[in-house]
Amino acid sequence: MAQKKLSLRSRIFLYMILLVFLASILIAAVTIYQYNEQSKEYNLQRLERKEKQLLKSIQYELNETTYARETEKLALIFKSKIYEIRETLNVHFNIYDLEGNLVKSTRQSFGNTALLNCIPAEILNGINTSIDKRFVKVSETLDGSVQSSYIIFGFKSKPLGILNIPYFEDDSFNDKELKEFLIRLGYAYFIMLLIAILFAYFISKYITKSLKTISDKMNKTRLEERNEKIELKGASQEISVLIASYNSMIDKLEDSAVKLATSEREQAWREMAKQVAHEIKNPLTPMRLSVQSFQRKFDPNDEAIHKKVDEYSKTLIQQIDTMSAIASAFSSFAKMPAQKSEQFNAVEVIQLALDIFTDTPIIYKPAKPIITVNLDRTQLIRMVTNLIKNAIQAIPEEREPNISVAIKLDKFNVIIEVSDNGIGILEENKARIFEPKFTTKTSGMGLGLPIIKNIVKTFKGTITFTSVKNEGTVFKITFPKN
Repeated sequence: MAQKKLSLRSRIFLYMILLVFLASILIAAVTIYQYNEQSKEYNLQRLERKEKQLLKSIQYELNETTYARETEKLALIFKSKIYEIRETLNVHFNIYDLEGNLVKSTRQSFGNTALLNCIPAEILNGINTSIDKRFVKVSETLDGSVQSSYIIFGFKSKPLGILNIPYFEDDSFNDKELKEFLIRLGYAYFIMLLIAILFAYFISKYITKSLKTISDKMNKTRLEERNEKIELKGASQEISVLIASYNSMIDKLEDSAVKLATSEREQAWREMAKQVAHEIKNPLTPMRLSVQSFQRKFDPNDEAIHKKVDEYSKTLIQQIDTMSAIASAFSSFAKMPAQKSEQFNAVEVIQLALDIFTDTPIIYKPAKPIITVNLDRTQLIRMVTNLIKNAIQAIPEEREPNISVAIKLDKFNVIIEVSDNGIGILEENKARIFEPKFTTKTSGMGLGLPIIKNIVKTFKGTITFTSVKNEGTVFKITFPKN
């Protein structure tokens, strides 16, 4: 089963909301990334500032010391000064010799990381191979990230030792600030999302308004009726092209409809002429034979001459009456019912139409005693009478007739139903039941139902039917209420 596709308006609405949603996610992701980068840059700059401050203090002590400026003397040089520097700069640090052995430290451990008594070989290699003789090792602990900076220091270009600064990255402030910013951003985007929903609703409605107008016009387009062109002000260029194409199609459609109607009328009159000629020929043949027989057998002296003349006359009159009925039937079909409208009680008029069927019991079921309609009284009687005749003829002789007529109301219409328990209408005949000249009877010209349909259409009504084989048929006529 094919899934129902979303309308253009719904898709525009959803796409705009999705765009805002994706934009909010993207901005949040960029914000988090930016905060992380800023945090890294901040920690890096802070570490570099501590390095410069410590190197400056160490260099000062090397300048002021009375000890020999040798690696072996570093423990003596910074025996007590290392703690003064720590108190002054508020930073812990370690001093190693050039071989990586611990010389002096401001404390025994840093966080959960034990103090290294010897610098690992990979760190020493990293220090010695770097251009600025500096190496930073980043490690993760339970308390967070720790950056350990290793820098070779000396006196007058002479390397003396390695300065180690363990730096704990405290991102709690940045994390708190980021969290608060994301919460504020979430509130802002929630409000923006509500605004975007309203904006998307009205924009999608505005964009599709022109398409809805064109769609409604297209749905109302009918070949047999006059169609209105679309006049829409302020439409976009694309919509204007579409409207121009539709209006051009309407012009071509009307031209085609005129040509088709002309062709259909000509064809209908041809068919009508053929049918009239065929129906008239049927009684003409017995009339010709009767006249020829009378001419051959005429004997003025025959005693039974008056009786024979009377018989011949009756035969001719009967055939003439048949021809008159044929002419009347075709005349009624060819002539559209006049637009004669009057207000009357349809319940009483239908009862008058049923009174002529004295030989067949008919059940009459009006919904109300008075149902006022604005129709042609004569045409209403004619429609009901024709439907009753068809119902009677559809019931087999061996079956007890069960014919009912109902008239009722709904919110907008007056409904007349005629039902029977006849043989029903075959499936292959249902599509042709209202065609002129189509009939399943041995007699008749197939003009009764087409005439009824023309009358109903004249008064802007509809006629439909339902039928079950060997169970019966229900014809339903619907007229708009006054």
